[in-house]
Amino acid sequence: MESTKKHCIVSISGTSRPNNFTSHALAVVNSELISLGHSVELFDARELNLGFPGSAPTTDAQRLQSAVNSASGIVLATPEYHGSFAAMTKLIIENMGFPSALSGKPIALVGVAAGRIGAIKSLEQLRGICAHVGAIVLPGATSIAGVQSAFDAEGNCADNAVESALGAVATSLTSFIDNFICPKYALEALVRDGGDAWVTSV
Repeated sequence: MESTKKHCIVSISGTSRPNNFTSHALAVVNSELISLGHSVELFDARELNLGFPGSAPTTDAQRLQSAVNSASGIVLATPEYHGSFAAMTKLIIENMGFPSALSGKPIALVGVAAGRIGAIKSLEQLRGICAHVGAIVLPGATSIAGVQSAFDAEGNCADNAVESALGAVATSLTSFIDNFICPKYALEALVRDGGDAWVTSV
């Protein structure tokens, strides 16, 4: 179902590897978000200068936190390396501040892998970490197996099933925001601003 509202989505590619398939997969999600009328702010790990925990936040870290704080939702994509997600993905999460800018934010997870079982292991671990910092992790993270064969040399998706699965990330996230997040904030605002005024007596 197409979202009835227009949202600002922060989209994050969590690997610094050159010519990576993660960014190709994320581009499909972003394209679908834009086609639905939403705005997308992309953060690509290849272009980010981020410090290790305990160091002063860099300009990129501050920009990332600000964007996430203002966003309606997040898409976070990672490759699976050696049975886990990319180190750069973890560094991005570490640079969200404390309390984390991800806290209370709906987040959709995408994982890609060369193997036949996909990125199941990395997504399970990533789900736990995102939940730990307070993010609202959408169920049904999207895992793309055999990712090398899913995209052509130019980075275009060459697999209809993969394209459909990645497009569904966009619709699932925005539908969740519309049906669960927006009503929650609207109800909180009514209670905060109107007290009992919104209750109708019969």
